[in-house]
Amino acid sequence: MTEQGLKELRDKLDKIDNQLLELINERMELVHQVGVVKAQSGGAIYRPEREKAIINRLVSLNKGGRLNKKAIEALFLEIFAISRNIELPENIAYLGPEGSFTHQAAEARFGAMSSYISIGSIKGVFREVSTKKAKFGVIPIENSSNGIVSDTINCLSSYNLKIIAEVILDIHHTFASTCDKVNDIKKIYSKDIAFDQCHNFLENFGLDEIEHIPVESTTKAAKLALSEPNSAAICSHVGAKLYNLPILFENIEDIDNNRTRFFIISDFDNAPSGNDKTSILVKLPNTPGTLVDFLTEFDQEGINLTKIKSHIVEGVSIFFIDFDGHRNDENIKKIFDKHGKNIKFLGSYVKEIDDI
Repeated sequence: MTEQGLKELRDKLDKIDNQLLELINERMELVHQVGVVKAQSGGAIYRPEREKAIINRLVSLNKGGRLNKKAIEALFLEIFAISRNIELPENIAYLGPEGSFTHQAAEARFGAMSSYISIGSIKGVFREVSTKKAKFGVIPIENSSNGIVSDTINCLSSYNLKIIAEVILDIHHTFASTCDKVNDIKKIYSKDIAFDQCHNFLENFGLDEIEHIPVESTTKAAKLALSEPNSAAICSHVGAKLYNLPILFENIEDIDNNRTRFFIISDFDNAPSGNDKTSILVKLPNTPGTLVDFLTEFDQEGINLTKIKSHIVEGVSIFFIDFDGHRNDENIKKIFDKHGKNIKFLGSYVKEIDDI
């Protein structure tokens, strides 16, 4: 291609960029008008079901375009996040530290422009949202390899906050070190759960025999490995990049489809989206057949149960249950009307996936 031809292409790109800027500004002005109406009515700025509907509509319109679904979602979620922050900047508390998988999950929904607060415990995240120091909280609920996060269940039981969205994140671990050779590594830092998830890699490279030092986060592991000679970290890609720690191996986890599910919590209820999931905690009398009878009613009402997990809270057995549908659906209302005293409603939100 000639220089003239290249210049013509760049001129066209500049023209499109100018049009995009004008259109995005126009969109922001409309968002402002919507925000004024919501403020007058007390409505929430963040509506996950509305954002999901917009993305699904755009994906359906994308016939033959170069953008795939993931690219469209990433692009418009960032636009949505910018829109919210222009209208009403709000804090998002997450289980830290910076660069953690929970931080990544938070940014996946709220974008890079939002104001984030790193909190050292799940209970601390709930407390920040409950006291309104943060509008939203992001916490892990379960991992496909390691199951339910007990602290999250305990806090869902104790605090009167609502699940307003779920985020599913593929979990990939990297092996990072300042050492050029694996044989020079004498100790490895990481979170205990990460050691378990990367057992095969460690064994294959003879690293299962050296010292493994558990720390509270994989991000801290990266920081320690950078400062200490002959050490390494099992950490996220983002954590290694945060401290400029050289990555020796990518995707070292044993299971390819290792995923973590996160909840976004706040103080409001979602409107129905047409593709919802509801989460509840259930405490039933300790008598034979009670649980079976309770679950049978879901089948009778045509409600699809997607998860049932038993858990002990303060010495009492409870059940964490997910099912398809919204709290306001008529068949689901029947369950709540009949068993309301045994049910704690945790939230209805847009379904991202059936189960991990």
